Order: sequence, then structure tokens, then C-alpha cells
Amino acid sequence: MEQLVNQITALKEEITAWNGGDAETFRIKYLGTKGLVKTIMGEMKNVAAENKKEAGQLLNEFKLFTEAKFEDLKAAAHDSPPATHDAIDLTLPGDNLPLGSRHPISLVKNRIISIFQRLGFAVAEGPEIEDDFHNFSALNLPENHPARDMQDTFYISQNPDWLLRTHTSSVQVREMQKGKLPIRIICPGRVYRNETISARAHCFFHQVEGLYIAENVSFADLKQTLYFFVQEMFGATVKVRFRPSYFPFTEPSAEMDISCLICGGSGCNVCKHTGWVEILGCGMVHPNVLDNCGIDSNKYTGFAFGMGIERITMLKYQIKDLRLFSENDLRFLKQFTSAV
Repeated sequence: MEQLVNQITALKEEITAWNGGDAETFRIKYLGTKGLVKTIMGEMKNVAAENKKEAGQLLNEFKLFTEAKFEDLKAAAHDSPPATHDAIDLTLPGDNLPLGSRHPISLVKNRIISIFQRLGFAVAEGPEIEDDFHNFSALNLPENHPARDMQDTFYISQNPDWLLRTHTSSVQVREMQKGKLPIRIICPGRVYRNETISARAHCFFHQVEGLYIAENVSFADLKQTLYFFVQEMFGATVKVRFRPSYFPFTEPSAEMDISCLICGGSGCNVCKHTGWVEILGCGMVHPNVLDNCGIDSNKYTGFAFGMGIERITMLKYQIKDLRLFSENDLRFLKQFTSAV
């Protein structure tokens, strides 16, 4: 019994002078499953029978004493100010969060849509996986037509009649088939062609195509529409020219160039020292296309145009490598934060 009393007295002195760490360290040492309180409680079996009552009271009082010390340590830790390196000054401004931005392709696409919406064009969209009819046949490109070789196509191996669309003209076909005239739409979206990836070409890119069908639509309407677009997108000082071309779905057809924005028309590598850069193809909708879509070509006429968004973006921001758009390099993309 005397030995037990001496042990408890020594432990009380140790606990009273405790400076061995935080409250959790104290709990583990004294009140844990292998702590000293549980260990000394085990001494009860060595106490003589006539002293067990007194020993029990003594041990219980020691346990309560230890638990009280633990509670005091917890309260002190809660009330004490945090250490200097963990201090939080609530008067300081918050941390700066990195500012995101839209992708340059999205910026230019939205700008193009905004310009044509001011002219009354609505936005139309369609599937990226198309059938042969909507992508080729309806556009005056029947099977074995040589113009199909102009577009290297990704076909779906399980069903050769299905493919990844090569242009958003398929959306125009779907809108014409609805038979709701007049039609004035633009069709933005991603398209796919089996091309070797380089600074000027990629296996996928983005297009915006336009279509206007009504009575008495002329080539003059097409030219004035595109003049307005170029001035709104690139400024009033940019020069424009039209060159005769061939597209199976328009007749007559033309390609539209603008004066090079990088060299100002004096000639550089981008414009191949011509001073001009092609930005889109256009023309009057071929009568066969109207007939294929159930529209009376004797009553209605229309014009169509199509442009690559990447080409417009490269000219607007003077970007010389097409691959930058899909590499997700933040050093490149963060340059457009202020352009939102």
C-alpha cells in the first residue's frame, strides 16, 4: 500500500509540473490505453484485501486529478493565440486567384456570331457525325464526284455511309429540308479532315458557314454582307477582293481575300509575298442544292459562305502556328485574358 501511495504522489508531482508537449501528448502518456494511469490501476491486484477500499479511492482520485489536468491543457490550447507562423491577419486582402479566359477560338467565334446576328442571321447547329447525303450528295457531290477528293474524310468503319463531317454545310442542308423560308443562318462548329498536322493544317478545325435564301437574293447581297463582316472584324482600312473559284454547291463561286494584316499588304511569308490572304469561300447556292433540299430553285435564290475560325483568329491576333490552338499551353492561352 505504501509503495502505491508513493507512486501516485510522484506521478502527481510530475503531472503538476507537466511541460512535455501539447494536450494530446499528455493524453497518450497518462490516459491512453497504454498510459500510466491504466498501468497504476493494475497495481490494485497487489494490494492486501483490507486495504483495497482505501486503495480504490486513492486510485480513483488520481484518475480524476489526471483527467482534470488534461481538460486544463485542452482549454489552454484553445484559448491561446496561434503561433506566429500560423497567425491569420483578417485585415489583409485575400489571395489573388489566377484569372482565366476564353480560348481565342471561342473569342473569335463569338465575335463572328455577334456580327452576323446584327444582320439578322440566326445560329443553327447539327451533329458532328453525319451521313453521306447531308455531307456530300445533297450539296451536289454525288458518289464518285471528283470534287469529293478535295476533302480527305474520316469514315466510320462500322458503317461507311457515316462519317465525321468535313464542313458545317451539312447543317445548312438540314435547315433547308425543314422548308421554312426565308432562311438566314450561320452554322458554327467543329469539322474533321484527314490531313497531316502542320503549322497551317490540322485534322480538326472550326468553321462558321452562312446561308441566306429568299426571293431575289443576288451576288450583290453576298458582297455587301461580307464587306460588312470584314470591316467589323478587322477594321475599315482592310482591303477586300473577290477571285473566281469553283465549289460544287455554289455557282458562281468566289474566294475572298483581305489585305495582309501582318505586313500591311507589302508582302511577307504569311501572305506568300502577295499582300493578300484568303479568308473564306462563297457563292450563290447552286440550283441543284435547292432542288435536292425541296426548295423551288425557280422561285428562290440564295448565297452561302464558309470560313475557318482558326484562319480568322490567326489573322486577328497574328498567330503563325495553327498547332498552338490545341496544345493547351498556358503561356500561350493566358495572353488572351484581357481579350474577354
